Parts: sequence; C-alpha cells; structure tokens
Amino acid sequence: MITKRIVIKFPPTLVDQPIACQLVKDYNLEFNILKASITPKEEGVLVLEVKGKNHDYKSGIHYLKNLGLNIKPLKKDVVRNEERCTHCGLCVGVCPTDALSVNRITREIEFDDSKCLACELCITACPTWAMELHF
Repeated sequence: MITKRIVIKFPPTLVDQPIACQLVKDYNLEFNILKASITPKEEGVLVLEVKGKNHDYKSGIHYLKNLGLNIKPLKKDVVRNEERCTHCGLCVGVCPTDALSVNRITREIEFDDSKCLACELCITACPTWAMELHF
C-alpha cells in the first residue's frame, strides 16, 4: 500500500463530474480530501491524500490524466510573512526541527525553510498569522 498527496486542477468542463468517486469504485483507492475549492462552471482545485496498491494508484492517475486533469504531487511550504512578524518568539518554542530560531545578536526570529517539515505548529502558535501555509 502506498499513500500519496496530490493536487488536481479541474477545467470548468469537468467540475461537475464524479471523478473522486471513480477512484474508489474503479481503482480501489481510498482518499481523504485535504482541501477543495470547486465552483460550478469555473476551474476547481482538489487536494487529496490517496491510498491504495501501487498498481491501482498508477491506473487511477492515468485515468485522471486521460480526462485532461492537471495532476501534481502536493508540496506544502510554510512561509513567513516578514511584514506581519513581530519577532515575539512564540513559534520558536513549538518548532520540533529548529527551523525557527532567535538570532542572539538582533533578537529577531530567523526561519530556515530547509529544516521545516510543514507540521504547521508554528502557524497555530503565531498570534499575528505571520506563518503561512502554501500549497
């Protein structure tokens, strides 16, 4: 069994189709909706965590691509909004990987995104919403 997170972009012509149901019915895949923004007659975006056998997953993705859907692996990035950050340090205490630290000279918060796991703990800890999640 594999688990993958994907982003599906729908053209307006396919927004009203039961595409996710077909993944379960025809390809034996389980899915969890992580984010959805689908409006009739407009482009839609669906972020799914898909679980199943490797062969079924590949067949399901092939089905989606043949429909004309844009499929990409999910990449979550945590980004700090420099304008909102007040350097209060609340995020430093909750970061499990030390991606956030206090500069001993300037006393400002520094963010090393290469250490970030996108666990999102800093997002909920930040009182000014300076930490943001981007898909």
